[in-house]
Amino acid sequence: MRWDNDGADWPNRDHSQFVDSRPHRWHAQTMGLNGPVLLLLHGTGGATHSWRDLMPDLARDYRVVAPDLPGHGFTALGSRHRSSLPAMAEDTWHLCNTMGVQPDVIVGHSAGAAIAFAMAQSRPGPHIIGLNAALGAFEGPPAWLFPIMARALASFPLVPNLFSRIATSTGGVDRLLDATGSILDPTGRRLYSRLVGNPSHVEGALEMMARWSTRSVRDRIKTMETPATLIVGDRDGTVPPSVSRDIAAENPNVSYVSLGPYGHLAHEEAPAETADAIRSIIFASAPATER
Repeated sequence: MRWDNDGADWPNRDHSQFVDSRPHRWHAQTMGLNGPVLLLLHGTGGATHSWRDLMPDLARDYRVVAPDLPGHGFTALGSRHRSSLPAMAEDTWHLCNTMGVQPDVIVGHSAGAAIAFAMAQSRPGPHIIGLNAALGAFEGPPAWLFPIMARALASFPLVPNLFSRIATSTGGVDRLLDATGSILDPTGRRLYSRLVGNPSHVEGALEMMARWSTRSVRDRIKTMETPATLIVGDRDGTVPPSVSRDIAAENPNVSYVSLGPYGHLAHEEAPAETADAIRSIIFASAPATER
C-alpha cells in the first residue's frame, strides 16, 4: 500500500512512523507518554486502523505502540518465509528492540493474540490480553482459508489481484465483515474495503494464513506461568467463545472475561468498553503499591 495515497486519511496518521527492522520495513503508531507500555497486535487481514478508537482512549493512561504486521497495511513484507507464527513473534520482538520499547502488556486481537502468546513464551514478562483470541478452530470464511486453502491460493501469483478485484466488486468485503458477528460503522467498512482491495495486503494475509499453526502455542499455554486474560465477544462468528473459555479452564493463570453481545471485531464495535476492560485487568494485576 502507498502511504502518500492509501494513507492520506489513515486513522491516527499523525502518530505514524516507519521503522526499518530486519527483514521488514514496519509501519507503526505510537501514542501516550507515560505509564505502562502497551503493545497492540491486530489480527490477520487487519491493520492499525483496527485500533483507531481504542488506541487514543488507552493513550490517556499508557504509552501505546501498534504496528502493522508484516505484509499487512503499510508494513512491507521483507521475506515470505517470515510469515509463520514463530517468525512473526521473533520479528515483532526485534521491532520492539529497534524502537526501544519494552512492553508491559501485549494486547492481541485474533491471530495477534497468538503472536502475543508466542512472544511471551520466548521472553516471559508481559501480561497477555487476548481479544477474541484465535487459538483454536475457526468458523465462517476463515474455517476454509486457514491454512490449507490459503496455502494453495498463495502459491499462485495472480490470486491476490483476483481476490481483491472480486471481493471489492461483488460485496465480498461486506459478507466477510458480516460473518464476524460485528456491526461496524461506515468508516470501518470503508477501511477494510481499502485493505482488501490492495493485492499486496491480500498477499500478506494469505502468506500468514498459509504458514499458520497455533498447536504448539496452545499446548504451551496449558503450563504457562505468565498471567493472561482472554476477553471475548459473545457473538463472535469467527472464533467460538468456547475456545477462550476452554483455555482459561486449563490454566489458573489465564482468566476469561465476557465483553458482552459483540462480534469478532468487538474492540471496533465497543472501543470504550474494551478500554475499560483492559484498564481493569491492568489495575487488578498491578502490585498493591502501584495501584
